[in-house]
Amino acid sequence: MGSGRATAVRAVSVAVIAAGALTLSGAPQAQPAAAPPAADAEHGKAVSYTCLGCHGIEGYKNAYPMYSVPELRGQNADYLVIALHGYRDGDRSHITMHSQTESLSEQDMADVGAYLAGKPLVASGKTAGPVPQAAQLCVSCHGQDGIAVAPIYPSLAGQHEDYIVRALNEYKHGGRKNPVMKGFAANLKDEDIAQVAAYFSRLTPALATEPRPYTRLGAD
Repeated sequence: MGSGRATAVRAVSVAVIAAGALTLSGAPQAQPAAAPPAADAEHGKAVSYTCLGCHGIEGYKNAYPMYSVPELRGQNADYLVIALHGYRDGDRSHITMHSQTESLSEQDMADVGAYLAGKPLVASGKTAGPVPQAAQLCVSCHGQDGIAVAPIYPSLAGQHEDYIVRALNEYKHGGRKNPVMKGFAANLKDEDIAQVAAYFSRLTPALATEPRPYTRLGAD
């Protein structure tokens, strides 16, 4: 969910001060990071054919434990790339997702993210009633209408309720290692998690399932 804009501002301020100190001391400057690859959604469509074996089926469930596979259509492409990195690099624990991502290049991830996201959701300003107390911090990053305030955060509007519950529990218990989310989720009780999931899952416009192309054996 995130710890809010104040934490982000403090983090940026610390980074700026540190950079200034390096400049004044004559320390070598870090080279600018390489620009991310331009995404090719058509290539992403080809690469992600196995993704749709789960994410392309309406109502598909992960087994053992059982929870809904997340909807990805309308999600932020930047966030999808971050999530793919997490599964590939072991910051998220899911054996199937790890095996699916370990062979993906940076370009592949950018392309898959662009294809699966489609056209990201646009903020509507609509809410599902008052924001529950447990979700007050969540909306600073994920938006009161469930549309993320920045592309690096996931939009949650219309996401499966049981998937949000599962994700929060993974952050709480170490299955996902994002330090900000881990710290936030650590303080949530089961009833808090249920409130957060119920709130975001009811919001619209909503994320959707990218339909898996129907194929028929023997078709021309």
